[in-house]
Amino acid sequence: MLSRHFLRSKVLQVIYATTIDPVDITVAERNFKHSISRLNDLGTIQLATLVHFVETAGQIIDEAQHKFLPTEEERNPNRRLPSNLFVCRLADNYDLRHHIEDSHVNWNGVEYDEAFRQAYTAVSQMAEYKTYLASEQTFANDQQFALKVFKYLMNQDALRDLIQSQSLLWEDDYDQIAQYNFMMLKALDDTLDEATPIRLMNDERYDKDVDAYEFARHLLLATLRHRDEVEAMIRKNLRGWDFDRVASMDVLLLNMAVAELTEFPSIPEGVTVDEYIELSKEFSTERSRLFINGIIDKFIIELRSAGRINKSGRGIIDPSLLDNLDSDEYSAE
Repeated sequence: MLSRHFLRSKVLQVIYATTIDPVDITVAERNFKHSISRLNDLGTIQLATLVHFVETAGQIIDEAQHKFLPTEEERNPNRRLPSNLFVCRLADNYDLRHHIEDSHVNWNGVEYDEAFRQAYTAVSQMAEYKTYLASEQTFANDQQFALKVFKYLMNQDALRDLIQSQSLLWEDDYDQIAQYNFMMLKALDDTLDEATPIRLMNDERYDKDVDAYEFARHLLLATLRHRDEVEAMIRKNLRGWDFDRVASMDVLLLNMAVAELTEFPSIPEGVTVDEYIELSKEFSTERSRLFINGIIDKFIIELRSAGRINKSGRGIIDPSLLDNLDSDEYSAE
């Protein structure tokens, strides 16, 4: 499941794109849906990389065995890797095969073949590989080595570049999705079989994923609808600071923060403040953290006074914490 922090970053990217190439709200919503579906494709391709690597290893071993003058080792190869219990079960899994088919994963092409062969050569020379070949073949041992191989493949430059070249959207998300996949693979156990569900990055079969997506979609639409209003709020709260000098990314983050404060009663103000400070560190300037923090504090006081923040359940915080805020403590300067 994609975290809400990650989904907020995807919403930010779509909103930023509308400032470069203005589109109506319906198109922006469609673009967001497409960006999330492409994350599912990226996740599937990364998993397929592990399966195809093991298949390539089997092909290379077979080719060496049928050379005109094979060595003794080539004539009697250790086929432990092609018969890796964990990867073989993964390859036979109905869910994964279905995901691969839907994502149109295609490893045809000389560049892909070379990249996988280079990866096999590198792996076969690792000390861990020799230790693996000598170990007892159990599901746990095979899974442990497969995880090491997956981690290596995700960081192998040639394969990484080939995968990222399939979509401009993937460069920033590649490592995050690889980490999700690694943890998902690690969580599988020896009950893995053809019928085991293999979860997508955003999987409509799971209520939590549906809820997370709906949160992000609602945040996107609310932000776009109230953009002009929030710009006016920012101008009013600037002190000794020209609006034109405010980083455009900071304006977008503040737009999102106001939408979240007013449209999501179950999310505490403190969570919202922390999230947009973190996003400013990732996407904006070095000074944005203090600016975002100070302005959002002012917004909370203003919006609460206007009755526009109505938190319920876990969203409730002690109003006295806001009463004690010094509105001049964080200047926009």
